[in-house]
Amino acid sequence: MTNFPDDYVSAREQFRAAAQAAGAQFDSLAIDGSGPQGERLTIDIARLGAPDAGRLLIHSSGLHGVEGFAGSAVQHQVLQQPPALTDDCALLLVHVLNPYGMAWLRRTNAANVDLNRNFIFQKERRPGEAENYARLNPLLNPSRPPGQDLFYLRALFSLLQYGYRPLKMSIAEGQYQFPEGLFFGGMELQREVLLYRDWLRSKLSQPQRLLVIDLHTGLGKPGQESLFQSLAAVPAAELSELLATPVLSDGRDTEVLGYRTRGGHEELYRNLFPGCRIDFITQEFGTKSSLQVLQALRRENQWHHYGAGSVEHGTKRALKAAFCLNAPGWRQRIVERGVRLIRKGLESLALEKDRQGLRA
Repeated sequence: MTNFPDDYVSAREQFRAAAQAAGAQFDSLAIDGSGPQGERLTIDIARLGAPDAGRLLIHSSGLHGVEGFAGSAVQHQVLQQPPALTDDCALLLVHVLNPYGMAWLRRTNAANVDLNRNFIFQKERRPGEAENYARLNPLLNPSRPPGQDLFYLRALFSLLQYGYRPLKMSIAEGQYQFPEGLFFGGMELQREVLLYRDWLRSKLSQPQRLLVIDLHTGLGKPGQESLFQSLAAVPAAELSELLATPVLSDGRDTEVLGYRTRGGHEELYRNLFPGCRIDFITQEFGTKSSLQVLQALRRENQWHHYGAGSVEHGTKRALKAAFCLNAPGWRQRIVERGVRLIRKGLESLALEKDRQGLRA
């Protein structure tokens, strides 16, 4: 039976209890601000395996706050039945990288920043908005409380005008010009990014091998699993064989993704560990149609900026429903596939070490 939390507080409590029961090393990184009931907001990290392991699987959830329910359920299940680990391998479970977003049922953090567009470490000027985003801004980000505005009809007109794939790229790849708009990447590194970066820097000296799995929901047909490889130490075809499931080396040409983000999460590991062999995989589970998800995002964004912003509101419930289906079959599949990928990933790291030992 799956154990999906109802809210951020229950997710954090069950994760912490499971980590303690599993004997995991545990750290908690507090961010500024609080939840709807004044509760503290923390990024929690549980580690299983040798402290000095050179090979690590990092599993992260909740980078897009409201998407954290699925990832939290997967991580809780893993801790309830901890995997066996070889001497040189460790498992890091990073629970809800965007606790504000999960607590307040937002995809973004308190500054309206989409954290998966924020990992830009170079000092050059951030790149403005994507092509056509400024033209679409009135449709995407109405400066008024949510209400009837013929969104689907206007969206259909934009689809006919720009085409599906160019429109999707313009909207979703990330923008740095409209601070109250959707997919805003922020003008500076956010507190959550800095806290997690500094923790990794202090706890992982120079790992030899990283396999990172970042779990998301919202793209694709209900329950559809898609794996996209952003950093590649192992070719996608070989990784697909090791994980016993298809891994795409580039999601831009697929109907599920269709774009590449700027300032994506994978850049953190590339920046921190330049000498490490890294595979970064986004595990995505589908929920509703792209237009339904986009409508839920824009209406919640309107409520946040031009309404009361309270968590007990229809736009908040609709956004949660767009990223976490209240369907037993969907939830069961997410936990099963999420746990399976973690276990197959650990097996692949061990197998890779054995192959290297045979070649030595």
